[in-house]
Amino acid sequence: MPKMKTDRGAAKRFKVTGTGKIMRRKAFRSHLLEKKSSVRTRRLGREAELTGGDRTQVKRLLGL
Repeated sequence: MPKMKTDRGAAKRFKVTGTGKIMRRKAFRSHLLEKKSSVRTRRLGREAELTGGDRTQVKRLLGL
């Protein structure tokens, strides 16, 4: 069987850490930031770990 290709869209959106966790960006930080509090926008700037069934699906897309 040939090698499995990495889904390029997924590769741009997710990052794998050294310990194997898959990290993602949080939503709601692209526009309309004036009405959101500073605390909220700071929190949304951090990366979050992927969990649950999403993790399994993304692992397959990344070819892990």
